[in-house]
Amino acid sequence: MIARLTYFGLNPKDVDDLKRIYNEEVVPVIKKQKGFLGAWLLEPTNSKDQYISLTEWVSQADADAYESSGTYKQLVGKVKDRFLGEPVLKVYTAAETKIMTPV
Repeated sequence: MIARLTYFGLNPKDVDDLKRIYNEEVVPVIKKQKGFLGAWLLEPTNSKDQYISLTEWVSQADADAYESSGTYKQLVGKVKDRFLGEPVLKVYTAAETKIMTPV
């Protein structure tokens, strides 16, 4: 699994508008992309921290196709004018772990 995280600062007055756009305009488009697994908007509990948009993908190829299609850039463009500074994208591969079940 591939996780793409976009970190960005946000003016508190823009929070409600960002959430609306994310849920009504961004997520429906992402859901239609090949290999999409999930999307979350992470709101910081400390007002000095950044917001994070987290998307999960089946494979690196799916995540790369989403990026190279221009869809990511287009969707960021819907909300970028509300950001404080430039967004930062980081991509991770989920490490395989063994989950222990309680006995």
